[in-house]
Amino acid sequence: MNKVSNEKARPVQDKDVYMLAVETSCDETSVAVVKNGREVLVNLVASQIETHKAFGGVVPEVASRQHVECITLLLEQAIAESGLQPDELDAIAVTEGPGLVGALLVGIMAAKALAFALDKPLIGTHHIAGHIYANQLIADVQYPAIALVVSGGHTEIVRMESEGRFEVMGQTRDDAVGEAYDKVARALGFPYPGGPHVDKAAQASESTVTLPRVWLEEGSYDFSLSGLKSAVLNLVNQSRMKGEEVDKGGIARGFQESVVEVLVAKAIRAVHEFGAKQLLLCGGVAANGGLRSALTARCEAESIPLLIPPMKYCTDNAAMIGAAAYVKWTRGEVSDLYIKGEPGMSLEDWSVEATASRS
Repeated sequence: MNKVSNEKARPVQDKDVYMLAVETSCDETSVAVVKNGREVLVNLVASQIETHKAFGGVVPEVASRQHVECITLLLEQAIAESGLQPDELDAIAVTEGPGLVGALLVGIMAAKALAFALDKPLIGTHHIAGHIYANQLIADVQYPAIALVVSGGHTEIVRMESEGRFEVMGQTRDDAVGEAYDKVARALGFPYPGGPHVDKAAQASESTVTLPRVWLEEGSYDFSLSGLKSAVLNLVNQSRMKGEEVDKGGIARGFQESVVEVLVAKAIRAVHEFGAKQLLLCGGVAANGGLRSALTARCEAESIPLLIPPMKYCTDNAAMIGAAAYVKWTRGEVSDLYIKGEPGMSLEDWSVEATASRS
């Protein structure tokens, strides 16, 4: 567990804070320099999509090796492009979890080495907190807020009563949204990564294959996508067994409409039930055009303030990690050099002051 001290991070309100951030939780190596948790000076991302495309998905060992190959170069380039000298950095932030443990360790070891060499505070950061605070890079978050987290490994509705405090109200019981999109894409014969191809096919299709909506128990904020995914696989297999052409566009549109309707409805209900001032969309699937447009239209109709990060901050990047880490910095909460990769790291446990109270 991330150990916290308040010894090195003493916020100085009349001084700009420059934080170097590192993200290596999966298949993007990223380094950024962020000013005051909001202004991105540099955000470098080395994607591994072309490498993993040959395997139809992320291969953890391959991902780790590629992080090793480029992390040092990205660190050097980020500092050079920021216009800062290394000793002008105030802190080093790094994704501590969740993620692929081997990939996480590459970024953590690099960040710890840099923090030790420069004698700067280290801030272990939660990956999903990063996705949530990517919204802080475009506008101030107003509390209480509701965050709809949709990514390759996470689907959650998160309640935030105040800055840096998270309460997971609902989550997927099986497949995450991004995971379901990739599996459906594979069934339809789309290349990896499949999500953007399903989204494109759905928006271009004039036909719609109606698929079930999975609401679960009344009042539940949880999600379930495995049954919907299985329904798609059954349709595809039945068409092929009958020698019929698979209506890829119609299935993609039906699948996306089913997913989006449930996501939007539960997020809007959470906003109303908990009196949230804003709804935040975050995570890699926040780049999905169908979801963005449906959520925007619903929020406009109900006068709900909505924040959606630009595309470059939806997918994994280090700028979002710098934004989230700044929340800890302002409270003097920093990590020690004993942190390690935490694949199952809890968002609620990472909340401000939560780790300090247990250390």
